[in-house]
Amino acid sequence: MQDKKLKFQNALAKIIKKYRENLQLSMTKTSDEIGLTKSIWSNVEAGRRDPQLTTIWRMAEALNVPLSQIITELETTLGKDFFLEN
Repeated sequence: MQDKKLKFQNALAKIIKKYRENLQLSMTKTSDEIGLTKSIWSNVEAGRRDPQLTTIWRMAEALNVPLSQIITELETTLGKDFFLEN
């Protein structure tokens, strides 16, 4: 399961970072706007944090991206049959 968790975290990290960089936003400015610490944002982008859905949702809002779009990209990257268990 640990490998799958890391795979999920890394896929999410790439997606979040891509959107932030496309908007040319700094982590500090973006995280401040939604009340997250820069360290939380940084850890998500580095794949070191397993964020709650509400955190992902807030990040999506800060990036002006629907949460469903991030979920769709995760499904595309990981496969629709990807599960964290076993």
